[in-house]
Amino acid sequence: MSDVAANNGNWQWCASTGTDAMRGYRIFNPVLQSKKFDPDGSYIKRYVPELVSLPERFIHEPHMMSTQEQTRFACRLGIDYPEPVVDHQQARHEYLSLAESSRAEARGSS
Repeated sequence: MSDVAANNGNWQWCASTGTDAMRGYRIFNPVLQSKKFDPDGSYIKRYVPELVSLPERFIHEPHMMSTQEQTRFACRLGIDYPEPVVDHQQARHEYLSLAESSRAEARGSS
C-alpha cells in the first residue's frame, strides 16, 4: 500500500525542494544512491534491459565505459543507451557557486 502524501513529502525532502528545503545542504546524487542501495545492480538489470550485460563496475555509471568497452558489452552510448543528460559534478559545482554568490550578495546588502 502506498501513501501519496508521505511519498511526495519524502521525495521533496530528499531533493530539498519542499517547504523545508535546505538549499546547499542536500544535493541528491542518484549515482551514490544507486551504489548504496543497489550495489550489485540487480534492480537496475531487472528494469533496464539495456544494461543487463554490464559488469558491476559500470552498472551505475555506464557513461564511464570506453568506446571499446561499450562495444564489448553491447551498450553503446547514444545508440543502445542514452548519453547522460547532466554532468552531476558540474551541476553541483555550479549550484554551490551560485548559492555562495547569493549568500555573499545578501550579506553585502544588509
